[in-house]
Amino acid sequence: MTSRTVSLCDLRRLSRWGCAVLLMLLALGQAGPAVAADEPDLIFRRSTVFKWVSPNDKLATYGVDDPEVEGVACHFTVPERGGFKGWLGLAEEVSDISLACRQVAPIRFKNKMEQGDDMFRQRRSLFFKKMQIVRGCDAKRNVLVYMVYSDRLIEGSPKNSTSTVPIMPWGPADANVQKCGEFIQ
Repeated sequence: MTSRTVSLCDLRRLSRWGCAVLLMLLALGQAGPAVAADEPDLIFRRSTVFKWVSPNDKLATYGVDDPEVEGVACHFTVPERGGFKGWLGLAEEVSDISLACRQVAPIRFKNKMEQGDDMFRQRRSLFFKKMQIVRGCDAKRNVLVYMVYSDRLIEGSPKNSTSTVPIMPWGPADANVQKCGEFIQ
């Protein structure tokens, strides 16, 4: 029995167009949204640019709970492209993202974590761009630090936003405040 290497795009079996479609379908299957936390909750959208026939450009505000740190929620606002490309999901979204994170209940760490761990990730274009919210700990000040940025496979993105959450007691019953430095690997 002999073994032979067959490429996905063996031109003897597929036309060039068929090969391109096959590769695109495979890439779409691999390029689904990568999420560290649950899907974000849409809080509201606001139109920013009116379009006559197609959907408007909008700003959308979402909320997401930190999956590893109970008691912390982040809200971020992202622009969403309208037009036909935006409606079909083909438009590349811009990198302007704002972020605010707050303590919303007593803070409890679920597991050990590393500095710069992903808290949330979301695809921002069909193939090459994603938004990430990462988490760190300022152990000296006992403050959680969250940073949102958008990266692109080729050129990256300098646009980012940072928010901090001081770890404080939550009411009189919460006397034992955890130290984030104890949960960093």
